[in-house]
Amino acid sequence: MENGSIPPSAAAGEADQNGHLPLSARLLGVGVRGVRSVGKVTGVDRAVEVAAEEAIVAAVESEAVERAMARVLQGPIVEEAVQGALESEAVKKAMLEAMDSELVDEVWRRLLASEEAQQLVERIAEAPEVRAAISAQGAGLLEDIGRTIGKLTRRLDDSFERFLRRLVFRRRRAVASDRAGAVSRALAMLIDGVIVNLAFTAIVAIATLIDNAFGGGGGASTYAIAVGSTAWLGLGALYLVGFWSLAGQTPGMRFVGIRLDLPRLPSRRSIKRLLGLGLSLATFGIGFLGIVFGERRRAWADRFSGTDVIYDERRPEPAPWSRPESPAEVAVEAAAGSADAAASASAADR
Repeated sequence: MENGSIPPSAAAGEADQNGHLPLSARLLGVGVRGVRSVGKVTGVDRAVEVAAEEAIVAAVESEAVERAMARVLQGPIVEEAVQGALESEAVKKAMLEAMDSELVDEVWRRLLASEEAQQLVERIAEAPEVRAAISAQGAGLLEDIGRTIGKLTRRLDDSFERFLRRLVFRRRRAVASDRAGAVSRALAMLIDGVIVNLAFTAIVAIATLIDNAFGGGGGASTYAIAVGSTAWLGLGALYLVGFWSLAGQTPGMRFVGIRLDLPRLPSRRSIKRLLGLGLSLATFGIGFLGIVFGERRRAWADRFSGTDVIYDERRPEPAPWSRPESPAEVAVEAAAGSADAAASASAADR
């Protein structure tokens, strides 16, 4: 083939009995070799190759070929080919072998060790969305714990009230009350007391540090104890009045799941409530008996301020994407979409 001779298959068919090619075949081979030699010398063969290459490139880059390729890619042929490849056991085996190869492990090692990967991790960690999600998870955990404890204290409220009423031969409550009982209130007061004590301890520590820095450091005198006790009582009173007036519940009440029946208690009534609480404590708890034996579960603090302590029905907020839309919201969104489409059409007409 390279020297212009006739292929062996063709020559074998035309060979004579002695194995020699006929004269016509030999003359044709000589002619072909001569034409090739002349083409190489004159550069005609190279010109023909370049012209053929340009013709092929022009044909491939034409709009007709692009349309044909688009039709092929959009048709079922490619989808069937890909589906067949995905279902092929040979392809699955090759992919699994590629994933188990050392090359993939090396790529992952280099990718994780790269500076770009470290920057990506830092960017994600510093994102405000991530921090907000972490804070929401922490708050959600406390809310879940509070709801669980609240359910438990509600049962204990009823059990404790039944026990005390039976102890003094009082008839049990006929209808369950939605007012907070003694156990829930006591736990809320305990939590608030812990918070106040922690805050007071921190303030005392800072004051002691400042006093020692300026050459103080004297012992705990009677005057210092009196001032500290007064400050502790003042801090507790400010804590209770402030939260009653601003939120209608203290942090301890919120954790347990109880609140006042008003969202915000006026300052004057908050002070009256504080006075009733102080009198109840000063009388060794006599002011709290109404919580157990009264029909409305009201202590002196509730009577003085004209309020009730009720259970706070807290439910976890559903995720935005999981909240079902009401028919009214769907109708409003549909009307808004129709209005936008009409506005776009009129703008296009103009």
